[in-house]
Amino acid sequence: MLKKVSPMMQHWSKALEVSGRIALGAIFVYASWDKILDPAAFAQAIANYQILPGTWVNAVAWLLPWLEMISGICLISGQLVRGGALVIASLLVVFLAALGYNAYRGLDIACGCFSLDSTASGQMYLDFLRDIVLLTIALLVMARARTAAPTMERSGQRPG
Repeated sequence: MLKKVSPMMQHWSKALEVSGRIALGAIFVYASWDKILDPAAFAQAIANYQILPGTWVNAVAWLLPWLEMISGICLISGQLVRGGALVIASLLVVFLAALGYNAYRGLDIACGCFSLDSTASGQMYLDFLRDIVLLTIALLVMARARTAAPTMERSGQRPG
């Protein structure tokens, strides 16, 4: 038999869920800010990875920070949480693949994640670890997110 969860545990579970969601959203809003303000420097950071064709770099440098910003705002506001967490989780998978691929190739570059400082030294393994932690949080947020509209099954309504 399953034990009923105490109200205190439910409270702490909900508080942890909301805190993780807001923190993850704030991290992505913060990470997007410099990239939005200086897309040329971000384009150079993307080009340093030597993965994308040159013709894609500027488009990605323009689109990616806005995806980060909008997804982060969704998590902070509590609106479209599953969608925001799905976009962030997808981005993190791509970031992890890019970091892993460059580590495999022996390229140690600054990731361009939170700073566009071209003189910053690369810390790929720490960046990789950080992204794994953020991906875990994104997946937990996505799994725990509630849909806003009740389904017919939950509302007790029967179809027409």
